[in-house]
Amino acid sequence: MVLSVRITKLWCSQRSLFATSHRLCVKLPFSSLSKSKVSYSVNEECDDDFLPWLERKAGVEISSALSIAKSAYGRSLFASKKIRTGDCILKVPYNVQIAPDNLLPKIRSLLGDEVGNVAKVAIVILFEQKLNQDSEWAPYIGRLPQLGEMHNTIFWSEDELDMVRQSSLYQETVNKNIQIEKVFLAIKQALEHIPEVDHITLKDFMRAYALVESRAWGSTKGVSLIPFADFFNHDGLSKAVVLNDDDKQLSEAFADRDYAPSEEVLIRYGKFPNATLLLDFGFTLPYNRHDEVGFMKFAVVVYRDVQIHIDIPDHDPLHEMKLELLQRHRLPCIKDVNGFNSSRDSFTIKEIKCAGGKGKGIPQSLRAFARILSCSTPQELCGLVTEAEQNDGRLARHPFRNSSQEILAHKILLSEITRLIEEYNASIESLEHVLSPPTCKRFALRKKMAQDLLVGELRVLESASAWLKNYCATLTSTLNL
Repeated sequence: MVLSVRITKLWCSQRSLFATSHRLCVKLPFSSLSKSKVSYSVNEECDDDFLPWLERKAGVEISSALSIAKSAYGRSLFASKKIRTGDCILKVPYNVQIAPDNLLPKIRSLLGDEVGNVAKVAIVILFEQKLNQDSEWAPYIGRLPQLGEMHNTIFWSEDELDMVRQSSLYQETVNKNIQIEKVFLAIKQALEHIPEVDHITLKDFMRAYALVESRAWGSTKGVSLIPFADFFNHDGLSKAVVLNDDDKQLSEAFADRDYAPSEEVLIRYGKFPNATLLLDFGFTLPYNRHDEVGFMKFAVVVYRDVQIHIDIPDHDPLHEMKLELLQRHRLPCIKDVNGFNSSRDSFTIKEIKCAGGKGKGIPQSLRAFARILSCSTPQELCGLVTEAEQNDGRLARHPFRNSSQEILAHKILLSEITRLIEEYNASIESLEHVLSPPTCKRFALRKKMAQDLLVGELRVLESASAWLKNYCATLTSTLNL
């Protein structure tokens, strides 16, 4: 059994939109979540024909426990009867999923190897859309969100994007738009030879690409759109996920808690911060436990994180020596909780719950970087190299024996975080003075999303500041004894 995560990736300057998705192999844990139950009235006229159509197409029952209805977030899945923890709530066979295999051979033959699975499934969507009611997938294609209903930041205006300029999400959105255009240009010439999909515009492709990226799951075929299952909404605390069973040739989901009839049933897309949710899915959570902040060195662009530039000062007499050491002792490439590789030059922190020191605190690699920056003599740097050689080879991973120097190193980080906190506070305050046009609900919604993003990243920064202050204060008290 393979867990199928939503296919969103951690974008960085080196990554291409041609890349394929990743999958994680885990067992689905069951637990009952203590959360308030919110029910919505089920509109009997809403989408009643969709599940019967899909089951006829599949030739098997897909779900007797769920039905489609409208929530505040659009189409959603609700319990049509009482559901208990551990119940299998849906099974969608592979033969009614849309994957790169659905691409017409005559189109596939014209595409280069550099065109990835997301783009291929987007072309399938565009092709079926062109067929309109003649498409065998018309009941599904017709229910996909329209452009005006999508709030991914790639669709925001410049004025709307300006609300998140403080976050690295701003530049990430700009870069992603550029990358999508590159993908479009790579396939445009090929599509011009296919009458069924000619005259596709960049805007058409962007919508189709964003639909696939936000709704598809990783699969053995690369990526797959799973009709009906993609109406699930996200709950970051849920432990319910979509699972692929290659032996049974189907995708299925199990309830992680009890649900009453007419209650919305939720799953988890992945452990994503608001920056990811906003860029790739078009929504945020008011409080997202997975929000994170990233630190950068040498102005390397690292996405999904707050960008913090802590460069070696040009006037530092040890500039070249420090630079050479940092380049020689590069950070290992690590994977995040969703299985995606992080940049070698990035440091990521999440909210630190306890300033007293419990938990992970500031990443050791980031603290090591600060210790290198704080060195003032070649002998101190050579001492770090010797210590690394005598241990596991990692540079400056242990605290300085000299408490004063250890405090200095951590105050470098504290100073940078303090500056960012001030800038975030200013950005959040300025948002309060941004007036939403009275007739534009979309702008008001996106303003709220921008606030969720900035407030979440600020919360992470403030927790890091508290941890660093406590650490420095503890060392100072030791010096004074």
